[in-house]
Amino acid sequence: MSGVALIITFIIAIAIMIVAISKWNVNPFLALMGISLLLAIVVGIPLKDIPGTIGSGFSGIFSSIGIVIILGALIGTILEKTGAALKLAEMVVRLVGQKHPQLAMEIMGWVVSIPVFCDSGFVILDPIRKALRKKTQFSSVAMTVALSAGLYTSHVLIPPTPGPIAAAGTLGIGNNLFMVILMGTVISIPSLVIAYFYANYIGKRVKSSDETGEDLDSQDYEELLKSFGDLPNGFMALAPILVPILCMALGSLSSALKWAGNLGALCTFIGTPIIALTIGLLFGIILLSQKSLLKEFNNMTTDTLKIVGPILFITAAGGVLGKVISSAGFVGYMKENAAALSMVGIFFPFLISAILKTAQGSSTVAITTTAGIMGSFVENGSMMSALGLTSPMAAVLTVMAIGAGAMTVSHANDSYFWVVTNFGKMKPEDGYKTQTMVTLLQGISCMIFIWILSLFLL
Repeated sequence: MSGVALIITFIIAIAIMIVAISKWNVNPFLALMGISLLLAIVVGIPLKDIPGTIGSGFSGIFSSIGIVIILGALIGTILEKTGAALKLAEMVVRLVGQKHPQLAMEIMGWVVSIPVFCDSGFVILDPIRKALRKKTQFSSVAMTVALSAGLYTSHVLIPPTPGPIAAAGTLGIGNNLFMVILMGTVISIPSLVIAYFYANYIGKRVKSSDETGEDLDSQDYEELLKSFGDLPNGFMALAPILVPILCMALGSLSSALKWAGNLGALCTFIGTPIIALTIGLLFGIILLSQKSLLKEFNNMTTDTLKIVGPILFITAAGGVLGKVISSAGFVGYMKENAAALSMVGIFFPFLISAILKTAQGSSTVAITTTAGIMGSFVENGSMMSALGLTSPMAAVLTVMAIGAGAMTVSHANDSYFWVVTNFGKMKPEDGYKTQTMVTLLQGISCMIFIWILSLFLL
């Protein structure tokens, strides 16, 4: 099979996968694996080669990013359980001030969601939102939208959140996570800015139930902090996140300046994402010891593995689909039409991710599946190669484009949509005016910014 028939087959396969996940409630792992197998058979990959193709696609993902995802998620769990996430939030409130509660909520959401899943982050920070709302009498809806947007931005753009880590590993830049973190931070800016203004705009037009009748269960801000007892100090709350970033930055600096000898070897070693995140985890263990929670570490690890396990398997299944695509001749056809595809360029992964996100609801599934379709920038047979995205910077911007697509949009098939609307005390129809619309604006603004950067960096 070749030419247009390949593309039509690919589109049909993706459509069936989306329907299987969103309408038939098939687990994403089974849907991805099943579609990969059927696609391999239909496009004519020799039957004797299919098991090897599936196996190599699956194992390649685990060997490159599995440990990194687990370590990042475990750090997030520790920050949540020790109160360090709340300490970070308190630091943000003190920095920004209680006169700008919507800005405080947005920034603290952005910081907390770097290691913590956005769903969990909203639950953790919602009591602070309620307390600040009671203290300031500011719009509850504006604060809800700002918090949701801040959490969502880092959730899809900045490692060690599993989605961006998985995408970086699949695209071949798993050992350069510092650059992904740095670029994710930069590309967060338009997302946060447009969400801030939209939160203020929509907060004047939509009211939640806790504005029509005061929430009697909400605590004052000071009472809320006291209810958690002694929070960790600022350094220890930051260390599990900040130290790995500094280690990776040191590794990148060593590589750029070509440091030799023992110093260069040491910097390269600690700058490797697995080692850097291990160091961050050690700081997390110290934090557990300070809070007398070391005895809970085993249970925390078990719970984290239960959460991360499905993500790892879905990511690996996405790698299988990508391997099938690269083995089936799709990329060869794309290269034959490179002139037309060059017009799409960096928008291609954004569109694929946005379609997957809107259709089936999960940002992580959209990110990992799209990354699997794109493949590594160093492989001649990958979609990255077909699109001419063959440099490390191109791979970083592709990770960002995939993340921007995975924001576009959050609606009723997304669990986070219901977390935000239920905790924010909003009606579902108001959720479309707030959560769905702000994620649409965020995704588009990020993609425009990524495209502008690509004009200068690629």
